[in-house]
Amino acid sequence: MDKICKKVNEEMQRGWLGPNHECPYHPAHFTGQDCSFCYCPFFPCHDTTFGWELQGRHGPVWNCSDCLFIHRTPVVRFIYSEIDRLGIKDASDPRFADIFRDAKAKFWKKGRALMVVGATSDAGKSVTVAAICRILHDRGYLVAPFKSQNMSLNSKVTRSGAEIAMIQVLQAKAAGLTNPDAHMNPILLKPKGDTVSQVMVCGKPFADYDVDGYYNEFVPGPGVEIVREHVEFLKDRYDCVVMEGAGSPAEINIYDKDIANMRAAEIADANVILVVNVEWGGSFAYALGTIELIPEKDRKRIKGIILNNVRGDPSRLRPGADELERLTGVPVIGIIPHADVVLPSEDSEALRGVHKKGAGKCLIGVVKFPRMANFTDLDPLFLEDVSTVFVERPQDLQGVDALIMPGTKNTVSDLLWLKETGLFDAIKSLWKKIPIAGICGGYQMMGRTLDDSNGIEAGKHAVYEGFGFFDNTTKFGEYDKQIIQNEGRLAVGDGGEITGYELHMGISEVNEKPLVMLDRFHADPLPEGSVREDELTFGTYQHGIFDRPAFRRYFLSFVKHDGNAIEFNETDDYDSVLEENLVKLAKVFEENLDVDKLIDIAGVRE
Repeated sequence: MDKICKKVNEEMQRGWLGPNHECPYHPAHFTGQDCSFCYCPFFPCHDTTFGWELQGRHGPVWNCSDCLFIHRTPVVRFIYSEIDRLGIKDASDPRFADIFRDAKAKFWKKGRALMVVGATSDAGKSVTVAAICRILHDRGYLVAPFKSQNMSLNSKVTRSGAEIAMIQVLQAKAAGLTNPDAHMNPILLKPKGDTVSQVMVCGKPFADYDVDGYYNEFVPGPGVEIVREHVEFLKDRYDCVVMEGAGSPAEINIYDKDIANMRAAEIADANVILVVNVEWGGSFAYALGTIELIPEKDRKRIKGIILNNVRGDPSRLRPGADELERLTGVPVIGIIPHADVVLPSEDSEALRGVHKKGAGKCLIGVVKFPRMANFTDLDPLFLEDVSTVFVERPQDLQGVDALIMPGTKNTVSDLLWLKETGLFDAIKSLWKKIPIAGICGGYQMMGRTLDDSNGIEAGKHAVYEGFGFFDNTTKFGEYDKQIIQNEGRLAVGDGGEITGYELHMGISEVNEKPLVMLDRFHADPLPEGSVREDELTFGTYQHGIFDRPAFRRYFLSFVKHDGNAIEFNETDDYDSVLEENLVKLAKVFEENLDVDKLIDIAGVRE
């Protein structure tokens, strides 16, 4: 406490600072935050609205790492005015307790929730939430995304080591938040087979459920309270929580067990906006049918309709929109034209029917595992002169200049699939001829053996032959899932910076030259991955390793097309590309949306 008081005294003497853009950690929470009090003068406030007590090594510790209250400029200005009025000179002054009480009474209020549901899957809910988050953020509101239940194989790791859906991370970025957390996606379903999913709660494995078990045991058991706890947590900290539904809110066969749509809206006391994808055709029927199928008590929450993804002149839909308003009693608050933006896809539905992607000269094959996970790892490749072909049969490898084996939810099952389809031998025939990279599960397959103590059939120990590209062995069994966010540098090439995150079962015994050296959370750099440059072979557990230019360009430097090296484009930071596209997306929505009506529906207008 003495150290904290010393820091607060220094900040009091310095006076109002505002956003400290010179700080390497700015913004720690959200863009535009007020950094005047990096060390809170109220610590520990013991107000459970903002924090909670946890057990440290030396006793109880007050944790307020998720508190944003002290970083709001009106709050900081009020604190400084009170310090001056009361003549406070030291942070240990007990009158700070009175300032905290008065500041909370004056500036804090419970946030509101707004929910976006879709008439169908792929209606555009995710991008609509992202656009709304950015629109509200640009108007000075503190905004957080929320999806109570998400089924997605594309996920990322938070700063605290929690796994949440990729799309909630993107939406948090749209909201100006630097550190998304598990409260924004408390329930994540990771499909393991046709009917079984791993259920992640607060970013950690909870249990495996089949469909019946999930809806009959998990939902009425812990599920409802998990949703309630985390949406209330966010409402205590943000002006508006923008919620995203899942699938359709009118699935009448499971309506009473659905905690992802109208039940979640009821728990959060949220008004609802219905989004319809016009490009699919039948949009007016989708909208009308959805509203009619929702019970009256929930239907009253629907306050607006957005007709989304319109090709051509949006004004041509206005007569139909007027009739839809008459039939439903719900205003159409936006007719949104197709937005030509490049953003990560939420799930594998985006790949349905897709064989090739991109327009670059260099052709990279991507093995399309039946259980492929985190395929958004590949998106940064399209910043370069690259196109991809998805490989499902040996003949799909014809003409590829390089090959990537991405992550998979079940390494052993997808390895057996490679052998059944003939792809295993076909890929092996390309070894040392073209660059081959493996990420996570793809990397595990590149070793000599995969030792599964549970076996592909539960309880049966089995050892499987891998490609043998590396002298590595991966063991599956009673191991915790690795959920780690990393930073480091390449151990090869120019040693450039990399970032990544690990999401995997199994532990690999590596007997190869490391690809990267990890330095985050490690006293000494930790070797990771494998590389054999002379054999054009590369492997790593790091999802997201292509995001930074160092590894992306290192790997592509080995790729030749028609005997020529690939030429790199000027854009090198994938994060900046995402930001540009979020700005573009929000602009399209803002220009074609009744923003005043949106703010009224959100309930955040003063």
